[in-house]
Amino acid sequence: VQFVESGGGLVQPGGSLRLSCVASGFAFNSYSMGWFRQAPGEEREWIAWISTISTTTYADSVKGRFTISRDNTENTLYLQMNSLKSEDTAVYYCARHYQGGAFYLSSYDYWGQGTQVTVSS
Repeated sequence: VQFVESGGGLVQPGGSLRLSCVASGFAFNSYSMGWFRQAPGEEREWIAWISTISTTTYADSVKGRFTISRDNTENTLYLQMNSLKSEDTAVYYCARHYQGGAFYLSSYDYWGQGTQVTVSS
């Protein structure tokens, strides 16, 4: 199982970024997926989840600004981030959800390497 993340970078407040996570080594369309982020000195936090049929749920901190989506034909998970704020600065991770509640780190078994998102003027 492997994930290759991309799309992070430096963006001004109010700007947008789109993260990608390309999966390989397993049947991507059979698993729900999630996005997490970890800011410096903070614990890793869940921000979004998508089911195999693209049902979605979001943390309150990103609801209405971020959109999780997937393309099962391309084995790719996306996170569209709009109206970015300085507090969105973090390393963002995709992960495979294998059991349990979507909000918990322990519900995920494989993780991407992370991509840095920095929101600053």
